[in-house]
Amino acid sequence: MSIRLNRAQPYALGLFRVVIGFLFACHGAASLFGVLGGAMGGGTVPAGTWPGWYAAVIQLVGGALVALGLGTRIAAFVASGSMAYAYFKVHQPESLFPLQNGGEASAVFCWAFLLLVFTGPGALALDRLFSSREGAVREDEPSREQARTVSV
Repeated sequence: MSIRLNRAQPYALGLFRVVIGFLFACHGAASLFGVLGGAMGGGTVPAGTWPGWYAAVIQLVGGALVALGLGTRIAAFVASGSMAYAYFKVHQPESLFPLQNGGEASAVFCWAFLLLVFTGPGALALDRLFSSREGAVREDEPSREQARTVSV
C-alpha cells in the first residue's frame, strides 16, 4: 500500500499545488477586478493602496505562478511571506487564535506555501518541463575533457 502511495506522491503534490495556487489567485482576482464577489464582499481594492492592493497583486501573480508550477519555490516563498504579514499585521492584533481573529485563510495559505517552498512543485509543473529541456541541452554540449580533446 505505501509503495503505491509513494509512487503517487508527486502527482498528489502537483494537485495540491494547482488547487492552492488557483484558490490564492482567485483571492487576488476578486480584490483587483471585483469578480467572484469582489474584495470583502464587493468592489475592488483601490490601486496602489498599502497593503491591500499589493497583497492582491501578490495573490494573483503568485497564485497563477504556483498553479502553473513556474518558479514555484520563489513564488511560494513570496506568497507565504505575504500571508504571514497579513496574519500578524491584520489578524493577530484582534485575537491570538485564527478562529477568533478571522485569520484562518491567511494561516493556512502561509503554511501551505511554505510547504511548497521545501517540497517543490511535484508532478506536472512547468518548472519540470523547462528543467528537462535544460538538462537535454547540457547533455548535448561537449564536456570540458571532450572540448580539450577536440581543440588539441
